Amino acid sequence: MDFFIASAHAQAAGGAAAAPNPIMSFLPLIILFGVFYFMLIRPQMKRAKEQRAMVAALNKGDEVLTNGGLLGRIDDISEQFVALEVAPGVVVKLRRDAVSAVLPKGTLKAS
Repeated sequence: MDFFIASAHAQAAGGAAAAPNPIMSFLPLIILFGVFYFMLIRPQMKRAKEQRAMVAALNKGDEVLTNGGLLGRIDDISEQFVALEVAPGVVVKLRRDAVSAVLPKGTLKAS
C-alpha cells in the first residue's frame, strides 16, 4: 500500500501549476459560433431581405414564378394577395409571399 501514498505526494507537488485561462476554454465555442454566423445565419438573413424587397416591388403585369411552380402574369394585386393569370381566362389567387421570382418580360410567350 506504500506505492499509493508515494504517487499521491507526487501529484500534490505537481498540482501547483498555473490554472488554465477560462477564455481559452471557450475560444473553440466562440470560433464555432462565428463560423455559423458568417456561413449560415448572415446569408439566410440577406436572402430573406431580398425576398421581402422583391415581394414589395411587385406590380400589375409582372411575370412571376410561384413556390408551387406556377408561371403567370399578375392580373390584380392587393396588400396580401395576388391574382395570377396562368392561362387566358384562368386566374388564380395567391398570397404575395408565395411568389418566388420575378421573370423577365416575354418569358411566358417563349414557353
